[in-house]
Amino acid sequence: MLVNIKLNGKSVVSDIAADMTLYDFVRKHGCYSVKCGCETSNCGLCTVFLDEKPVLSCSVLAVRADKCSVTTLEGIQEEASEFVTFIADQGAEQCGFCNPGFVMNAIALFRENPYPDENEIREFLSGNLCRCSGYEGQLRGILNYIKAKKEKELQ
Repeated sequence: MLVNIKLNGKSVVSDIAADMTLYDFVRKHGCYSVKCGCETSNCGLCTVFLDEKPVLSCSVLAVRADKCSVTTLEGIQEEASEFVTFIADQGAEQCGFCNPGFVMNAIALFRENPYPDENEIREFLSGNLCRCSGYEGQLRGILNYIKAKKEKELQ
């Protein structure tokens, strides 16, 4: 099947198998930030934006993304760069495997609600698996980022 997917702003035309997942497609095209930890839609590591909405790429057929825009962490480096330092400052990236999924989902949250409260953050990120840190470091990093963003806007 021939698909035309706008991947991180660039048109990619590819002949794919009907059962190829979006996860396999983005990895095949060099987007290695996208990880697969479960293949059952439970871990959030494979999160990408499909037409600006977060989806689990292991659960979406690549053909569904035909004529759509797909964005991975590689495509939003500038948007993510300031935020990820707050996560790192909390030691919440011990092995780093879950970070891309957390970052993609946090950015989706910030786009939807620039100033979420702690409960909204916990709920939005509940689908992300992290075996190293217990999630508290990520939560502190997000809260510190929001606080710094508010302070910056007041200046």
